[in-house]
Amino acid sequence: MSEQKIFIFGAGYSGKAFARQRPEGVRIAGTTRSAEKFAGLEAAGIEPFVFDDHLTPEIRAKLSETTHLVVSAAPGDDGDPVLNAARDAIVHHMPALRWIGYLSTVGVYGDYDGKWIDETAECRPRPGRSQMRLDTERAWHELGEEIGRPVAILRLSGIYGPGRNAFVNLDNGTARRLVKQGQVFNRIHVEDIAGALWHLGDGEYGGIFNVTDDEPAPPQDVVAYAAELMGVAPPPEIPFETAQLSPMARSFYGENKRVSNTAIKALGYQFRFPDYRAALDSMWADGSWSGEGEGDRRSPIREG
Repeated sequence: MSEQKIFIFGAGYSGKAFARQRPEGVRIAGTTRSAEKFAGLEAAGIEPFVFDDHLTPEIRAKLSETTHLVVSAAPGDDGDPVLNAARDAIVHHMPALRWIGYLSTVGVYGDYDGKWIDETAECRPRPGRSQMRLDTERAWHELGEEIGRPVAILRLSGIYGPGRNAFVNLDNGTARRLVKQGQVFNRIHVEDIAGALWHLGDGEYGGIFNVTDDEPAPPQDVVAYAAELMGVAPPPEIPFETAQLSPMARSFYGENKRVSNTAIKALGYQFRFPDYRAALDSMWADGSWSGEGEGDRRSPIREG
């Protein structure tokens, strides 16, 4: 995408990582909910705009010249805020548009009792947030067919990276080791979300892609490994059955699956951090673990 103009709806934790990997000369604009966050976007090389579910004239002008559109905004009860506000503009007023990337979640698959699945697996999400994600995926796919542009759906697993990882939780005393027999989660380092977006956008690939690591693992193992690297004692194990959890967290533990990433690998993408150990080793060695991180609404995994 070295000669392209990119627009990101929802330039948060993942969007800023994506922008920081931009090649020389690439122009990126993006939105946030508050002008107070402009400095963070600008530091990542993003021209910032406020998006409050309505398109301003300035955003419309940027979209009119956009070639690659990245959408990292969560749907709500009224559906996808970007489609609600920008669908007409995308269909009728984005003549340069060549590719759309939509960041979704592996939560759309629902529970598979720990079995391996890939992109061909049936989606059977729980009612609520995951069902809204699947509905939004389908709406973006239909839009792509309508305008004849490729749409890449990136289904992300639990997001972590600088400022958002087990080291941080151990350091601030919030780390916990919840143990539920047989429970595993996939994860994805934010730099691999960025890398996957660039890879798919460069090739203008459409389709569904699981963007996740190679090794689904029990969450308590991640905390223990981080503690070993830090040279501190890990927190005690807590049986899931007796743990005090929010309804959202308890629901999250109700889904258990091992998610394959073969589709994006088949297109030649090589993961920088194929498992949590590689990522934690790297962040501990270079000190990036403590970097400033922003929450990402898509992924509730906060190991520890």
